[in-house]
Amino acid sequence: MWGPAGGQIEPSTCLSRVMLKMMTFFQGLPGQHTASGGPDLPGSSQKLPSTSEVESEASMSEASSEDLVPPLEAAGAPDRDKEEALKKKKKKKSKGLASVLSVFTKGRRKKGQPGSAEPEGDPGARPEPSAPLPTAEELKAELERGRLEAARPLLALERELAAAAAAGGESAEELVRRQSKVEALYVLLREQVLGVLRRPLDVAPERLRQALQVLAEQEREDRRAAAAGAAGAPGGSALVAARPRRWLQLWRRAVAQAAQERLGARPPADAEGRSEAERAFLHMGRAMKEDLEAVVERLKPLFPADLDVDVVAAYAESYHEHFAAQLAAVAQFELCERDTYMLLLWVQNLYPNDIINSPKLAGDLQRVQLGSLLPPRQIRLLEATFLSNEVASVKELMVRALELESQRWARDVAPQRLDSHYHSELAIDIIQIISQGQAKAESITLDLGVQIKNVLLLELASFLRSYQRAFDEFLERCKQLRNYRANVMANINNCLSFRTAMEQKWQILQDLPGHLMGPLSELKSHGFDTLLQSLFGDLKPLFKRFTQTRWAAPAQTLGDIISTVGERLPEFSELHDCFQKELMEVVHLHLVKEYIIRLSKRSLVLKVVEQQRQLAEHILANAEVIQRFCTQNGSSATWLHHALPTLAEIIRLQDPSAIKIEVATYATRYPDFSKGHLSAILAIKGNLSSNEVKSIRSILDVSEGMQQSSKPLFSLIKVG
Repeated sequence: MWGPAGGQIEPSTCLSRVMLKMMTFFQGLPGQHTASGGPDLPGSSQKLPSTSEVESEASMSEASSEDLVPPLEAAGAPDRDKEEALKKKKKKKSKGLASVLSVFTKGRRKKGQPGSAEPEGDPGARPEPSAPLPTAEELKAELERGRLEAARPLLALERELAAAAAAGGESAEELVRRQSKVEALYVLLREQVLGVLRRPLDVAPERLRQALQVLAEQEREDRRAAAAGAAGAPGGSALVAARPRRWLQLWRRAVAQAAQERLGARPPADAEGRSEAERAFLHMGRAMKEDLEAVVERLKPLFPADLDVDVVAAYAESYHEHFAAQLAAVAQFELCERDTYMLLLWVQNLYPNDIINSPKLAGDLQRVQLGSLLPPRQIRLLEATFLSNEVASVKELMVRALELESQRWARDVAPQRLDSHYHSELAIDIIQIISQGQAKAESITLDLGVQIKNVLLLELASFLRSYQRAFDEFLERCKQLRNYRANVMANINNCLSFRTAMEQKWQILQDLPGHLMGPLSELKSHGFDTLLQSLFGDLKPLFKRFTQTRWAAPAQTLGDIISTVGERLPEFSELHDCFQKELMEVVHLHLVKEYIIRLSKRSLVLKVVEQQRQLAEHILANAEVIQRFCTQNGSSATWLHHALPTLAEIIRLQDPSAIKIEVATYATRYPDFSKGHLSAILAIKGNLSSNEVKSIRSILDVSEGMQQSSKPLFSLIKVG
């Protein structure tokens, strides 16, 4: 680089002088706080230096800068003559350029003085020689008022300066002075442009469009300068290289900074009692979604196509990076159950579904492929923690619910009535506890919901066993309480709620597993036994009449039995209809069983065939009465229909072979019909020889053990 006297000037001297002149020109300029005069290095994450930092740097180098530039007075006389001749020649060539130079050295141009200006068309076009360029002071005033239209005249000044340096007709000091003013004006312009783009959603669309056009112009000029340098185009060696300015990189950094400031802001307090982490997640998610939607709707349509930038991706990547960093930092701490759940909910559900795949953003963000907010391994660890926490919470809540219910039983609190049936809230509470646990897992991912469902059903089976034990203790200890029977019926009704939930809500097949239905079946059976104990006690002396009267009036005895049962059935009306029917099946089984017990007492021996036939007819008639009564009152125990009629047929038949056929058929229907039971019935037939009895009994040797009885009858009957 060469000075006005022909002496060589070091490039660092020129740079210092540029900085000095730039800051001297704008010393005391209001509102300059965030940008520097020179471009940042590509890829640098360093913040832009403030004006105060630049002023400090300039003041530190001021003395050395002035010393390194040779003063004009120190030059020799021949050099002065050359300069005077050169100045005269330059005035003749271009008065406009001379007037611009005089402005930079002597102050403002006089009114009406000619100059050159950039045309309104292409900002890259050369200015017309006759068009006056505004002065640096005028551009400064325009930029201070926020008028971005000053960008094109400023670009024209920069090109004119480059042309003057290439021509070699000006001194290095003059070029440095002019460049310092141009660069200072670019500092102002850059602050204005990046200030608008840093807050694009807070400014009017037209101003945003202007700022984007300036950014595009600067990028085009960077490419033009790079192309000129690569082609070996002549340039002003006395000037410090100001291109590329890389404003697009500065914009990207501004986007990242805006994302950090937006998402890093302290979330407002709310009245819903959310934790600090939960409020932070909600704030970041809401801010990211709102901002990206605004970018898609307002900023993307205005973004110049020649910038070759995916503006939505730029914002999305910056927001995603900060969101992920915040969540990763939170995940390092030992989280409470609620925060663990909320963290997983955002990572696995809300972020990918409500933000990335939201209707307004999906088209733009799916191609960006932002990925997950947390790495897979950390997600699996959090899911394991969530499952453990949730299962423990569900278990604790179920234990507490059972304790409260047991306390109500013990305090003799009457159960509620719902649709004329006794009702307990226990089943509803347990179903809600388990359903909510499963729903929480499913709100994270459906796969996590499947995982927790299997674990919760095991916990439900454990609870049902505890429930059965607590109910048995109540049955044993609280018989004298006034609401004892009412609470028994309420707990039996609970079984329906549990069964319905298992079959429908939790989609378990109707053939429910034994570990789930076993405790409920036991609870219901014990409840039925308790409710029917008084009735069966009243029936016992009536059944004894059969043997006491030697079956003299079986129709009347059975009539009294049926009347007694009919009178007591309304006591069970507070059971659900399905359980009233099941209870009637228990009554049906009891009537048949007690009838067979009376036949098996061996107190009646009939040697006359006619007597045997009469007894068989009485048994058939009684069987018909029992079957009709029980069926009319809801029993569906059709498997009992053959129990008494077949025994009547065995008593009526006289041919041993025919009796064998009936016995064999009977044994297939009732596998628990044993030789002992058969012997008790055959004892009524006093006309059979011992060999015939032995032969008939032998038929059970073949059929015995061939099939297991699923519904016991004869196993309930003891014979001597």
